[in-house]
Amino acid sequence: MINGHEPPAWDVQTWLNTDVPLSLDDLRGRVVVIHAFQMLCPGCVSHGIPQAKAIQQAFPPSRVQVIGLHTVFEHHESMNETALKAFLYEYRIRFPVGIDRPDPRGNPLPVTMQAWHLEGTPTLIILDAQGRIRLQHFGQLDDLRAGAVIGQLMAESDAGFSTTAP
Repeated sequence: MINGHEPPAWDVQTWLNTDVPLSLDDLRGRVVVIHAFQMLCPGCVSHGIPQAKAIQQAFPPSRVQVIGLHTVFEHHESMNETALKAFLYEYRIRFPVGIDRPDPRGNPLPVTMQAWHLEGTPTLIILDAQGRIRLQHFGQLDDLRAGAVIGQLMAESDAGFSTTAP
């Protein structure tokens, strides 16, 4: 996906940690931080999930919304909804988590992962208040860089303008 463009809608099979399904349109007006992960991904467990939790704690939910996207492309049998619920409980993950819909054609990559051209997990995607991609990073991203991008996007939102790249 290209920075400055809106991503396609996600295709979520089930939402956890929220009473209502979420859409990208519903989140406009806030900076949105999406953590694409798999619960059996070592980089997700050691870095991505702690980073997403820290972002959720550091910024007010009225300004920054953290979303998890459980996008399973391997070991499908081991990472089902029941296992994910236990994982979220054990790791005390409180932000909403969507389960990416499996591809009905049998492709091992789930639907949103394909549509968003994700390379793997962990991937951090940050959208500005207008819903445009401002950062998409596969692998470990330094906490300071993530925080700086979020802060810049919050300032742009306050000022009523935005640029296409942080």
